[in-house]
This record gives sequence, structure tokens and C-alpha cells, in this order.
Amino acid sequence: MSEVRYYKSFDQDFAETRNQDYKLPKDYKWIHKNPIYNFFSLILYILVVVLDLVYMKLFAHTTVKNRHLLIKAKLHGGYYLYSNHTILFGDVVNPFAITFPTHPYIICSPSNLGIPVVGKWLPMAGALPIPDNLRDMKKFTEAVGKRIKQRNAIVIYPESHLWPYYTKIRPYTEAAFHFPLKYPAPVYVATSTFKKSLFYKKPKITIYLDGPFYPDDELPRKEAQNKLHYMVQKTMERRAKHSTYEFISYRKKTS
Repeated sequence: MSEVRYYKSFDQDFAETRNQDYKLPKDYKWIHKNPIYNFFSLILYILVVVLDLVYMKLFAHTTVKNRHLLIKAKLHGGYYLYSNHTILFGDVVNPFAITFPTHPYIICSPSNLGIPVVGKWLPMAGALPIPDNLRDMKKFTEAVGKRIKQRNAIVIYPESHLWPYYTKIRPYTEAAFHFPLKYPAPVYVATSTFKKSLFYKKPKITIYLDGPFYPDDELPRKEAQNKLHYMVQKTMERRAKHSTYEFISYRKKTS
């Protein structure tokens, strides 16, 4: 029998960190120019890729379908990768193996940087925490554009909140889809799905990749953003139907 979790709204987070209210320091840097920092950032990236490959195969039992799409995308420059948010540890590290040899930069909540031990290393690995004020939002947005121009991958979880092993797609707004219009690059979709394993308690994970998608240049900016959001969400919903096992069952509270 699967575990049951109750929720009040789709904005509820089932993976709150110990330092959930962590705030970015006023002098936080999204782009580092120090060569020593960038050297160790590269070393950390390589280590995470290797460790993630081991984790995906030996511990998480994860299969990636259509990875050739992202290998081909690498030849043409940077790209965006939108994914559902359903794997506690995997959503932090899996993009490194999935997008290899492209370096992923993952847009995330600042609370992730408050995770004991691991949190402080996330920015060096590739985390791009969202600021909570307009003053820093410009720097954050420019950092996204710079990483795209450097032919990297920007990873976005539009559902925002983590629901482990959730088998459907939660509704999300078009807010996260302004980046492909401001800094044009192809859009790809990664959808994690779950099936019962014959040998392990936790489900087997299959990640489907789809794309590329592009904003419609013939539409006004807002309409193009909405259309891109629609295409990505419908693609996720179609792929999510491959899930056949509810390891955790989510039910809405009635009172």
C-alpha cells in the first residue's frame, strides 16, 4: 500500500529544508570572474557528473529516453530544459548527467543554499537562486542570459515545489517562460515517470526528453509566452501518462 500525503494547494512543498527561510546575502554573486573559483567550479562539475551517473544507474534505477536530442542541441548552442519536480535528490543532480557535456545551471529557491553541508556548494556546481527583491532580479536575469550565451543549459522546474514521486503534472504559470523570449534559445522538456520495480521498494524512474520548442515570433510577446507554456505543459502531461505506479498517493484535504 502506498504512502498517503495530504495537501491544501499545489503551492505546498513536501521537501522543506532545515533553513527554509534562508536569504541570499546582499553581496551575492550569480557570476564569478575569479579564475580560481571557476577552476574549482569545473572540477566540482566533473565530480558531480561522475557521481550522478553512478547514482542514476546503481541507486535510483533511472533510464533516460531520447537523450540524443540534447546531444544534438549542444552543437547549436545553449538551451532551456523544463522539468516536472518529483525527485528529492535526483532533481538536484540528474541534470548534470542528462545534459552532459553541456553544463547545466539550475534555477532554484534560495532555501536550497541553506541545506546543511551541501547547500554552500550548490552555487559553485551550477545553482542559480532566485532573489527576493527587484534590486537583484536584474543581476539574476542577466546571469541567465550570460549562461545561455556561453552555450550552457538553463534548467527550470516550473512547478516550483517538490512533490516526491507525484505521477501527474501540477498546474503552473507562464512566469518561468519569459527567459526563452528575452534570451532566445531552444526549449526542451524532461518528464520523470514511475513504474513499479520488480526488485526494489522504490519505483523505477524513466525520464523522457522532448523538443525542441520555440516561441512563436509572429505573436505578441505575452501571447508567445503563453503558447510556449501551453506546449511544454501539454508535453509533460502526455509523458506523465507513462507513470503506472503511485509510490506516494497525494490527496487534497477536504476541510
